[in-house]
Amino acid sequence: MSDPTNVPPNSTDPGSPAAGHDGAGDRDEAGASVAERLHDFVSSARWFGGKGRPFTVGTLRRQGDLGGTGSADDPYVALDLVTIDYDDGDQELYQVPLACYRDRQERLDHAFIGWWDVPGLGAPGQADSGWAHVYDAPHDRVALRAWLVAFERARDNAVDPANALAFHRLPGHDLDVDARGSLFSGEQSNSSVMYGEDALMKIFRKVTPGVNPDVQIHDVLTRTGSDHVAALYGWLDVVDDTEDSVIQLAMLQQFLRTASDGSDLAQASVRNLFAEADLHADEVGGDFAGESARLGVALAETHGTLAEHFPVEVRRGEATAALAAAMNRRLDSALEIVPELAAHADTLRAQFAAVGALAEVPVQRIHGDLHLGQTLRTTKGWKIVDFEGEPAKPLSERLLPDSVWRDVAGMLRSFDYAPRVVARSLESPDPSIAEQRDYRAEEWAGHNRRVFLAAYAGRDLTSDESTLLTAYVADKAVYEAVYETRNRPSWVGIPLAAIARIGAA
Repeated sequence: MSDPTNVPPNSTDPGSPAAGHDGAGDRDEAGASVAERLHDFVSSARWFGGKGRPFTVGTLRRQGDLGGTGSADDPYVALDLVTIDYDDGDQELYQVPLACYRDRQERLDHAFIGWWDVPGLGAPGQADSGWAHVYDAPHDRVALRAWLVAFERARDNAVDPANALAFHRLPGHDLDVDARGSLFSGEQSNSSVMYGEDALMKIFRKVTPGVNPDVQIHDVLTRTGSDHVAALYGWLDVVDDTEDSVIQLAMLQQFLRTASDGSDLAQASVRNLFAEADLHADEVGGDFAGESARLGVALAETHGTLAEHFPVEVRRGEATAALAAAMNRRLDSALEIVPELAAHADTLRAQFAAVGALAEVPVQRIHGDLHLGQTLRTTKGWKIVDFEGEPAKPLSERLLPDSVWRDVAGMLRSFDYAPRVVARSLESPDPSIAEQRDYRAEEWAGHNRRVFLAAYAGRDLTSDESTLLTAYVADKAVYEAVYETRNRPSWVGIPLAAIARIGAA
């Protein structure tokens, strides 16, 4: 990241406007500097999805601002969209909210992006711009309050007609505008902010013109009174003139203060099992089966609500064949990255061909990227989070209906991962201990998969449902094999072993 003490071109004082900054040459130099600094910032950001791909920063588009005068204690908060132009011809759009201060803020040195001329920062009676220290706004508690105040004003339809930003509110909750905002650490694809114990805001980083499925689905589930999601309080969007479409920039929802991550709970159960050498998965005090069953019911009820409020279709003929063809295409691509898949390719293609031969496949809106890490256990039951779908897919695909068995398959694969991850964290040089843990890991996974599936379906699966589920599990494991090869090569054995078991079944 850039040096926070860096100064603007031709400046002799980092706390003052740039000397001689009144000509086109200075503005061009500043513009080039902005692109360079944004490139450095974006490429190192945890939420940037294009790591390892050469790119340049294209346009920087101001969508609106949250106000401020640019004084040391009141930043000018601008919401900008940055176009990322990859060398291979692809293009993506990222949201970069900026907190702009005239003076350096040492407390924000870790979030410093650069120093440049910011339109809108000019003081009254001066030009409508000014030199500023520019920071990543989600790290700034002062800037974070500006979002909250804007959401609260939206409750009374207090909209600034001069500002293109549109804050929307659902009725039923009074925000605590004095709650302190804190940025969550560790999140990858977005930036989430906790406001005390009152609310949680998700700032979407990679954005696409169109309705964000996370907002859309939370809106429906909240209005219908679903017990299985955190209630939506509101969202922020803007009309993008270049695309003649809305772009959704953030959502505000209920903060689940007592929640525990589903993946963490599952792994704790596995550790209990590994610590009891003579007990089976259904005998240890930390047996997870009861939670797996409740989670299965929560997913079934959520799917039921989505089916009531979104279109439900039935794919037949060419549409069913296209589903199988898509699975085969993903396998073709995966084989180039994971050569070990070749040993299982015939079996996998047979599973996918069985899907293509089905007479019909019902589809509806689903979660699209479901696993234990997308679930939270609260005192009032399980909550399902993050309905954005698979991040790598285009928005147009994430909004399409799909089979509910894709979500079920994602959970079944997650039940397989939990004990394998714990086993790897407890690696032992003794082969007999490692073999015993592998056996117990499969026991835990199988036990919880069966319980979850039985609770979700509430009956035996039909032959067609079993065919779909098996294929979706295989398709997910192929995706995992590619992911692990690219990100955690030592873990690729987890999905490869699952694929081998599918072939042996």
